[in-house]
Amino acid sequence: MPDLTTAAWDLSDLFAGIDDPKIEKSLDDSLERAKEFAAKYRGKIDSDTLTAQTLFNSISEYESMVAEMAKPAYYASLVFAADTSKPEHGALMQHVQERGTEIALELMFFDLELMAAKPEIIDSIIDNTILTKYRHFIKAARLFRSHRLSEPEEIILEEKANTGGRAFERLFEESVSAIEFKVILEGEENIMTEPEVLALLRNPDRKVRKTGADALTKGLLANGHLLTFIFNTLLYDKSVDDRLRRYEYPEQARNLSNELDMETVETVISTCADNYSLVARYYRIKREILGLDKLTHYDRYAPLFEAKEQYSWDQAKDIVLTSFGDFSKEIAAAASEFFDKNWIDAASRKGKRGGAFCSYTTPDNHPYILLSYLNKVDDIMTLGHELGHGIHAYLARPQGYLNFSSALPVAELASTFGEMLVFQNIAEKLNLDDKMALYAEKIESIFATIFRQASMFRFEQELHRARREEGELTADDIGEIWQRNIQAMFLDSVEMGEDHKNWWMYVSHFVGSPFYVYAYSFGELLVMALYAMYKEQGEAFVPKFIELLKTGGACSPQELLARVGIDIKSPEFWQGGVKVVEQIVADFEKLHAQWSAAKG
Repeated sequence: MPDLTTAAWDLSDLFAGIDDPKIEKSLDDSLERAKEFAAKYRGKIDSDTLTAQTLFNSISEYESMVAEMAKPAYYASLVFAADTSKPEHGALMQHVQERGTEIALELMFFDLELMAAKPEIIDSIIDNTILTKYRHFIKAARLFRSHRLSEPEEIILEEKANTGGRAFERLFEESVSAIEFKVILEGEENIMTEPEVLALLRNPDRKVRKTGADALTKGLLANGHLLTFIFNTLLYDKSVDDRLRRYEYPEQARNLSNELDMETVETVISTCADNYSLVARYYRIKREILGLDKLTHYDRYAPLFEAKEQYSWDQAKDIVLTSFGDFSKEIAAAASEFFDKNWIDAASRKGKRGGAFCSYTTPDNHPYILLSYLNKVDDIMTLGHELGHGIHAYLARPQGYLNFSSALPVAELASTFGEMLVFQNIAEKLNLDDKMALYAEKIESIFATIFRQASMFRFEQELHRARREEGELTADDIGEIWQRNIQAMFLDSVEMGEDHKNWWMYVSHFVGSPFYVYAYSFGELLVMALYAMYKEQGEAFVPKFIELLKTGGACSPQELLARVGIDIKSPEFWQGGVKVVEQIVADFEKLHAQWSAAKG
């Protein structure tokens, strides 16, 4: 395991430690401010006498408050993600959630009044120049106008959430992070974390891959009863929430928060599904290169050639910063701060949450990044991806807390673009074998982000409807839906084995963020098209792209992308993104032809 003792994040910019008395003081101060805010503005937002100045003043104060009250929550979640095994970390997160609920109850009236305010009142003041900064925030909040409940009802739902949905989400994270995956390698038993056992699926030795896959399955099945119960509970919890809030279909709440209509979402997902043949086209070549009669679920990420070269953390840092610097010195300078100021936690360890993420925190602070770096090329790609997120947040900080987080569909703009820059940088320096291997990894990453996320979205659609129509589902019921939808993207090129039916159990997005996944398909296809624009326009594209990032969430995805001439409702635009992917596959096919000719 790599020694990354210097690649641990420093959270002291938030708080000095879990026992820092400033955490409790921050919560106490936020509660007091919230009470004062409520006394000052209750009844004055949903009012026939509301003025632009009153609305501006109230939102400014609200923004300042929620940013401060968010800091203990961000800190607690980051500490917990870094090590879920320590009870005191879970206790801190629970305590902060409970105090956060107490504060949120005092402020709940504000969102409700903003939504409830008469359209004719809001329409008469929304274009006042004093509200320019908050115009999008106001419009976005009012998208949920017909789905609000009364304040007493909202208070009950908020108070019960800590012993309901949030509690089950925490239970899921703790349970999956605590699973000890037992892997027998070279006659010795190894106890591995989820990220470590998933890394075995990329091992060049097929026996090792199968061993890793078997260990993953056994570890999940040992916890299958609990994980199935958690899934069922949260599926039902969402159905109750949707019914109470009068949502017409399961995806509607996510679509509203993404500021997208179902027609646009379906256009993107259907474009993905209509091009599943591209996935099969690639995997048939991969099967030929690997010399296998068939590919299985544990062969999907098998390297084409054994990658003997390992990349140290310092090498990864240099590659990413050089890649970003070739595109923009401004972006590279921002990325350097993440390394220089220890805003990244990269070491793999027991109890650490799986996967990778970037936490934006608050605009007056800075983002933090978590990943498990294992010295592989794909880890460098992940680093580039998460640093892209970090730069997006870093550049958008002047927008303020209410506007600097982008809607999910465009939240992948910088991350996926950054990953593409890293890919091109590395590819240029490799020999034929290594270049083929890198192209394969990139293609598989693109497929996992575009097509796999689309198939997982179809899984979620079917899963939520099945839970509502059929009642509690068994693990086999869920597994059958999962297997059918994931298999669909591969056609006959890869066979999802029986064990794969259980692999839905560890996907945290299904638990904490229903229908989150389609944003990945949206974002990746979008970036493919933007990258083509960059290749065509060169330096002229760079300031346009940076301006998109600096805008953050200050406008809707449709408005943001219209600034660079993109119509997100156009099927032709999304198919254009697929064409870029197809070109990368075609480039791989050319490399394969050269490799085959060289082999005679």
